[in-house]
Amino acid sequence: MNDEHKNTLIDYVVQLGDDSLVLGHRLSEWTSKGPFLEEDIALSNVALDYIGRARMFYTYAAELAGDGKTEDDFAYLRGVREFKNYLLSELPNGDFAYTMARQFMVDAFNSLFLPLLMNSKDDTLAAIATKAEKETRYHLRRSRDWVIKLGDGTQESHERIQSALNDLWGYHLELFEPCPAESSLIEQSIAADISTLKDEWLLLVSNVLDEATLETPQSQWAVRGGRSGYHTEHLGHMLCVMQSVHRSYPGCQW
Repeated sequence: MNDEHKNTLIDYVVQLGDDSLVLGHRLSEWTSKGPFLEEDIALSNVALDYIGRARMFYTYAAELAGDGKTEDDFAYLRGVREFKNYLLSELPNGDFAYTMARQFMVDAFNSLFLPLLMNSKDDTLAAIATKAEKETRYHLRRSRDWVIKLGDGTQESHERIQSALNDLWGYHLELFEPCPAESSLIEQSIAADISTLKDEWLLLVSNVLDEATLETPQSQWAVRGGRSGYHTEHLGHMLCVMQSVHRSYPGCQW
């Protein structure tokens, strides 16, 4: 593996880790604040799934780099511009309907993306995707059910989740736009070609929204930049909290 290919692969693996870490941290913010005990535990478990996924990606990136870095270096010692997660993952949780609308959009994407990544010629990526895909089946079942319950529930729950979908819709286009560095990995059947998933994702989401008596947003606005390191103001605030202990006590272990 030449240096250029290795660096491209490391960047790809790290950005997948960033997606998982940032969303996992966001979901962890619901711990002790869920609408009822069972859901509080469920949200915490989903957060742990994402954190575990991030650890696997970061550990693999550290192995590829071979320069003494660990998963903690990727999680705690990078600044905002060095993170390459999708913007959708870093948005504040909002109310419960907002969180579940975002989660459903992400779960629907992962339910299509991970089976593609399972076919990667990179054995480690394929193995991580295989484990994550099993988790995603559960995640999607939960978020789908909540979208339907809220959409087809009371007038207030319907209005809240419809408003959340409208507010989040412009962030979904970024999910289906490979960054330039991915092109060579796609050609080598290492990275998954996300550009092929948009229509299938839209059909999956629209069918669920129809069942939930919700309207699929038709607005054309779009926000991009996460894969290039351009983020909303929210990520910086999140990282300040998430990284504070590690940066205050560098190298400390317990």
